[in-house]
Amino acid sequence: MAAKVRGRHLFQIILLVLLGLGVGQILRRAVPIGRDLGDNATMRAVLRDRAYPSQEVRDPTLTLIVFTDYRCPACRRANPEMEAAIAEDGHVRVIYRDWPIFGPLSEHAARIAIAADSQGIYPALHARLMREPRTLDDPVLRELVVRSGGNWSKLQADLKAHRGEIEAQLANTRTVVFSLGIAGTPAYLAGPVLAMGANDAAGFARLFAEGRKAGEASR
Repeated sequence: MAAKVRGRHLFQIILLVLLGLGVGQILRRAVPIGRDLGDNATMRAVLRDRAYPSQEVRDPTLTLIVFTDYRCPACRRANPEMEAAIAEDGHVRVIYRDWPIFGPLSEHAARIAIAADSQGIYPALHARLMREPRTLDDPVLRELVVRSGGNWSKLQADLKAHRGEIEAQLANTRTVVFSLGIAGTPAYLAGPVLAMGANDAAGFARLFAEGRKAGEASR
């Protein structure tokens, strides 16, 4: 008899746990994944700015601004999930805003990545940098640039020739994140909707949907 009672109690506990998980999932889906910035002037300017590295698609219906650091663990964890959601969607234009906040190695990697944009390899290099487990020193960076289809010597020349532009990009991004109230990486601006922190592919899909909905409402 006692065994039956214990079994019944165990079943009830499992049922309650499963019910709680289900309710939790429903509540998470009900809560907005980001914050609608409305008619924020900085946000509008950022979405229009095409001076930064980007990944274009045919017939884009949403612009996604990505604020990341190559040595940020949460950024690295979220990046493949973001890429999967973008591939599944097919209509998201991505604009990359390097925000290196994890020290000198991050700053150097960001400058290398931005300089590589003149060779048209930024998206490929960005993806490799996000997956790279080794220290991001020059030998590793050179290898990743070459594997992405770039020329290291040309990149070094571009790094010197366009140093002022690269520093201006990094400085502008620092101003933007302060203005938008972004506390750290990663952060994502999908249309007028700002989301902070890592997400899975489903979370990014929700962000895209909320960004499109908010963008339509603000027109």
